[in-house]
Amino acid sequence: MFPQRLDSPLAYDIARAMRDGFDRHYRLFRAESARAKHRFETADWHGQQRAQRERIEFYDLRVGEAVARLEKEFKAGEQPMEVWHQIKLHFIGLLVDHHQPELAETFFNSVTTKILHRAYFQNDFIFVRPAISTEYIEPRDAPTYRAYYPERETLADTVERMLEDYALQGRYADRRRDAERVAAAILGRFHQVKLRANFQLQVLSGLFYRNKGAYVVGKINNGFIEMPFALPILHDAEGRFHVDAALFGEEDLQMLFSFARAYFMVDMEVPSAYVQFLRSLMPRKPRAEIYNALGLAKQGKTLFYRDFLYHLNYSTDRFRIAPGIKGMVMLVFDLPSFPYVFKVIKDFFPPQKDTTREQVKRKYLLVKQHDRVGRMADTLEYSDVGFPFDRFEPELIEEIRKFAPSQLEIGDRDGNGEMEIVVKHVYIERRMIPLNLFLQESFDLLAQPEHARRASKQLEHAVIEYGNAIKDMVAANIFPGDMLWKNFGLTRGGKVVFYDYDEIEYLTDCNFRKVPAPRNEEDEMSGEVWYSVGPKDVFPETFEPFLLGNPAVREAFMAHHADLLDAAFWQSHKQRIQAGQMLDVFPYDESLRFKHDNATPYF
Repeated sequence: MFPQRLDSPLAYDIARAMRDGFDRHYRLFRAESARAKHRFETADWHGQQRAQRERIEFYDLRVGEAVARLEKEFKAGEQPMEVWHQIKLHFIGLLVDHHQPELAETFFNSVTTKILHRAYFQNDFIFVRPAISTEYIEPRDAPTYRAYYPERETLADTVERMLEDYALQGRYADRRRDAERVAAAILGRFHQVKLRANFQLQVLSGLFYRNKGAYVVGKINNGFIEMPFALPILHDAEGRFHVDAALFGEEDLQMLFSFARAYFMVDMEVPSAYVQFLRSLMPRKPRAEIYNALGLAKQGKTLFYRDFLYHLNYSTDRFRIAPGIKGMVMLVFDLPSFPYVFKVIKDFFPPQKDTTREQVKRKYLLVKQHDRVGRMADTLEYSDVGFPFDRFEPELIEEIRKFAPSQLEIGDRDGNGEMEIVVKHVYIERRMIPLNLFLQESFDLLAQPEHARRASKQLEHAVIEYGNAIKDMVAANIFPGDMLWKNFGLTRGGKVVFYDYDEIEYLTDCNFRKVPAPRNEEDEMSGEVWYSVGPKDVFPETFEPFLLGNPAVREAFMAHHADLLDAAFWQSHKQRIQAGQMLDVFPYDESLRFKHDNATPYF
């Protein structure tokens, strides 16, 4: 039971120290995000990527600092439970009128779970559900969004003023031209539609920065219609700004905020208000993924886990071994009704997989910190995850016992009489259709005359997307390592995304070679390799037998991506990256771009 009186000064001091620890974290997080504007203005692209990568570490560093302070100054871990009851209540009181209460509650959970032993760490001591509402929090510094009320005739003037209001330091190649193009694109979306009295543009006050782009994000209101839109602002070859495209609709915004892209940097005083606005643009996107896209990954994990527990309460299906070819490094399971997969590192690997658990974890961290260019799935990493025992298929339990026994614990962990399966370490990813299964479905349909035309088109699309995915990763200095179809998946939007990271390498660490010519007839007839192979040597022409056994796949691949079998393609990109060049991989189709002189080429 919670205390009726708050009579422990120590509890208040601990709560305030914890609040101060969070405030320090968010102050530093926000300052780094705000500096993205200057890096964009000065075209400091490598600095932008470095900051995106380093900011991911901020949260754990601040949690560690808070834990160390609480133990040193207050011996927090030695305090009785009566004091911890009061700490939480004081902390709630300290969040009244706070501008990031949901993030502070998650910070409290992170610190508390590091101090309290699991046996004492129960729902009374953490925020299982939010205690403070995030509704209608008003920022002090600047409004969450700005509203503009143009007429049809003044729309270009309004767009130009909107761009000016972001106060980018530098000059546009031709801001008026860009404003007129955007206005024409908007009016094209409302062709032969009467502009109502409430016609307006609403745009979030902060620009969204990522890599070489800055994005205006907002929506157009007209009568009962709400149209999401985004405007990418880029530098041209002479360093001048230009609006590169006008993106409209939920699908375009979903691509921009994809789980397979790096996190945005945006200066937000009230992050929950940004999330609420973005959710109005993308109602199908979980709030957890929006927090992730904004760089607030810990909050994303918190919300994801709440959604997961809620789903368990309202479903009855059972966890099973995931469909598809079983991996040599990862054991994968899923819940059919839940759109994610759970991945556990096995305890041992076959001889051809020369790796360790720690090396695999480092590969996943590499992807987390790297620019994922829309082609590598983000992962949520959890420790000691509890599942209801009766929701697991017996075959899955045996699979974990066989291949990852160190990661499995079965028992009544909470002492509530309910048996649990506890997985010690797990990665969670968005579920996709494995590309090998998708291709097999296409092969099956090709054999049916009434479906052959559609199957041929979907097969070609999948093969083209597969090659595009590899080339996008190459542009970002990533070699996927294992390029088999089974390691790629198809998203709901038809994009091919890579999701198996245990053999991933930086492109610049690899040595791409042509297979040497046979020295003699004996070499030519031999089934063995007659040439030396280093640990990081890659022979692109050897990809062909593993990938192109099917004639239809081979035809599509060779028509669009034959260069992937040529060592020269890989060598040229390695040299380009080593020379410091950074190619653009934009989160929208080239056909959507406006035509510009001196525009950045699209990779």
